[in-house]
Amino acid sequence: MPAANKSETSAVLLLAHGTADSIEDIPEFLRNVTGGRPVPPHVIEEVKHRYSLIGHSPMNEITACQGELLARELGIPVYIGMRNWKPLIADVVNKMHADGVTRAVAICLAPQNSRTSVGLYRKAAEGENGAAFALDFVESWHDHRLLIQAFVDKLRAGWVPACAEAGTALPIVFTAHSVPARTIAEGDPYEAQARETAALVAKSVGLKDENWCFAFQSQGMSGGAWLAPTVEDTITGLRTKGHKGLFVQPIGFLCDHVEVLYDIDVGFREFAARQGMRLWRAESLNESPALIAALADIARTRLAR
Repeated sequence: MPAANKSETSAVLLLAHGTADSIEDIPEFLRNVTGGRPVPPHVIEEVKHRYSLIGHSPMNEITACQGELLARELGIPVYIGMRNWKPLIADVVNKMHADGVTRAVAICLAPQNSRTSVGLYRKAAEGENGAAFALDFVESWHDHRLLIQAFVDKLRAGWVPACAEAGTALPIVFTAHSVPARTIAEGDPYEAQARETAALVAKSVGLKDENWCFAFQSQGMSGGAWLAPTVEDTITGLRTKGHKGLFVQPIGFLCDHVEVLYDIDVGFREFAARQGMRLWRAESLNESPALIAALADIARTRLAR
């Protein structure tokens, strides 16, 4: 490896979706999500309702903690930029330049690559004319061995006691956020990468194909076709096969937020109960040591180039 430039200041930029800090911030947050397009009042009220049921979405705080742990591990500055909330990605990139950063590795806290998420993060980070310093953008890391290990650790920690409580081996449903079907039709790699992450976790645990499946969750409130199968249809299918319960692990999310704490813990759990079934969930990665190790390994590898 070539000797480091003594005048070089390296850093890591973590890119995240972000979330509203309070229920009062939700209208502004949703405008950011839609790129400034008007949000129907009924959508605003529904999102407020979901946030009120979970009390608070801890995404911003957990993301900040992940950044602190990564900075401690690497010994270099770690910045966090949000696409839909403060601090916005463009503002953070400007601060990095002002702080004297000369090169950085940008890692999206969405390990599967999609133009609907990672693509938009990259556009925000690079701006119209590119970043003012060398920015090495990590396209995806959905199959990183330490990320898979982080999911495996959480799966084993939750699934084994859940099966003991249920008195049977529960089928596992891996989930990822749905995206519009047209996105995949246009060549986006997201679906294939999400399914690969699930398959790698299942293989690492030693699951047989009949013991697990994959479904998409959190479809948007806008019209048009979204990726399937849905979690709801999957639950119904499991009930038809005689199952009385299921274990869910979201493999497209790295921390607790509304799509986990409401969509799974409230929405899907209530849906399963109406089917006469019980739903358990794996803990989110959050501050998982294996997750932080994965991020550190990616950053070190890129910075060593």
